[in-house]
Amino acid sequence: MREVQQLFEKALGLAPPWKVIRSEFDPVAKRLDLFIDFERGARFPCPDCGAADCSVYDSEDKEWRHLNFLQYPAYLHARVPRIRCEKDGVRQVELPWARAGSGFTHLFEALVMTLAAEMPVRAIARLLGEHDTRIWRIVHFHIGKARSREDYSAVRHVGVDETSRRRGHHYATLFCDLGRAKLLFATAGKDATTFARFKEDLVTHRGDPGQLRELCMDLSPAFISGAAAHFSGVPITFDRYHLMQNLNFALDQVRRSDQAPALPTPTRHLWRPRQLRAPGRAQLPRPTLKHSRFLWLRDPRRLSDPQRAQLAGVHERTGRAYRIKLAFAELYASSPQEAEAHLRRWYAWAIRSRLAPIIEFARTIKQHWDGVLRWFTSKISNGILEAIGSLVQAAKRRARGYRTTENLIAIAYLVAGKLDFVAHTR
Repeated sequence: MREVQQLFEKALGLAPPWKVIRSEFDPVAKRLDLFIDFERGARFPCPDCGAADCSVYDSEDKEWRHLNFLQYPAYLHARVPRIRCEKDGVRQVELPWARAGSGFTHLFEALVMTLAAEMPVRAIARLLGEHDTRIWRIVHFHIGKARSREDYSAVRHVGVDETSRRRGHHYATLFCDLGRAKLLFATAGKDATTFARFKEDLVTHRGDPGQLRELCMDLSPAFISGAAAHFSGVPITFDRYHLMQNLNFALDQVRRSDQAPALPTPTRHLWRPRQLRAPGRAQLPRPTLKHSRFLWLRDPRRLSDPQRAQLAGVHERTGRAYRIKLAFAELYASSPQEAEAHLRRWYAWAIRSRLAPIIEFARTIKQHWDGVLRWFTSKISNGILEAIGSLVQAAKRRARGYRTTENLIAIAYLVAGKLDFVAHTR
């Protein structure tokens, strides 16, 4: 029997004064229980000051879930001693197989963290036979501990974007180090106060807000005001992909208005609906605009001949909006010396286009002129953040959503934070 106990001691990595005193296997309950104890007269170091040879004050029986033994759950049981230190008083000793306050061993928690990066927490809970709340506690603890060791002193270029937890006003804002493609900070909401929380977190992790060289974001008024309030000296580059997204939206509004123009609004005789169907009162939908929404978003060089032919015969308003979009896209192929002159020509064309959505977009560009042209100095974009956001959303879809924003943020750190989870096993 002692040979079996020594085998378990080697498997658990136990060293004196710890030893396995007995093992029990219950085929009905389908579990293995290992009982650990320390040798009589053993002395332990103080977990706070490290003073050696502290005497045992008292002990308490505790249990921990361990990795499965074959297909059966395994549990460790031990008397956990408390020592009396002359300097720090009574303290509980550090255990080689589990952290203080946890009901799981180091190896079990390491397995959970490995699985959590690849599969939903609820599925992990079913697989391991534990409640998902207990699994989430493990995930939150280790992410918090790993983040406490982070050093942001070298952060210089930061991108900002939001991601959704579920439909409705449930958002989280992500701050990313564009130099390392690493998620720095995630927080609930997408208002200006998110920048205050990021600044505090940056300082906590030895970062210096005064050392930031660039911020990259979309045209969100909340983000702009938050950056102005908390990072007033940092230049802002407005993300080129978000600008093109806004322009594509304006183009689509023009296309929709051409595809199904609004009927005249009657001012009198509302009781005579036949007037609304009178010949010539409404323009018929143009077939060339049907099912063409995504053609306007595609690179013209990648269009097939039939697709080019479809776009060639479109309504004059939509075609004009499309040419304005292409002209704006050509801005980013300009040299830094030619960029502002190109943008001025484009603005003069767009503002006189007589297309309300395009004019509104042009006014937005005029309002944020310096941030748009800043790209030719910084050459940064939020493409990395878009990739991080897609990783987070993929994890959310696998999990069928998360109950809380805190859980979404934890998974975001797990899949995109590049955290160093230091092993606690010995």
